[in-house]
Amino acid sequence: MTPQRVTLITLGVEDLARSRAFYGALGWAPVAGEAEGVSFYRMSGMALALFGLDALAADQGRPGARLGTGAVTLAQNFETTAGVDAAYDEALAAGASALKRPEKVFWGGYSGYYADPDGHVWEVAHNPFWSLDPDGGLVIPEPF
Repeated sequence: MTPQRVTLITLGVEDLARSRAFYGALGWAPVAGEAEGVSFYRMSGMALALFGLDALAADQGRPGARLGTGAVTLAQNFETTAGVDAAYDEALAAGASALKRPEKVFWGGYSGYYADPDGHVWEVAHNPFWSLDPDGGLVIPEPF
């Protein structure tokens, strides 16, 4: 088994219903039959979970710990700059906070950032040097 893999990303959220509504407005559909207090979303080869902050801290063995946000960026790549703009605008319409409107960037691509209702940062980007497979998975060319 390859060590370079992530199978589940869990975001600690203050209000699970609010977060479910936000991600639902972006078109994310939770897995049917989910457990109480957590929502799971299938992604290409992995999953995203939304879990209450206090419950997540307790599950980590750190009850009462204050969990932070913003030190990690989650990213979605798109085949076009128009796709980036559409995703960014859709996130803002769903309740995201604008951090940086998409623009041409120093590395030759196009990207912007927004934060979900709990402050988790998402980048939306178009990288003209990388492609996406039919499922939207990132393909980094060899050699890079």
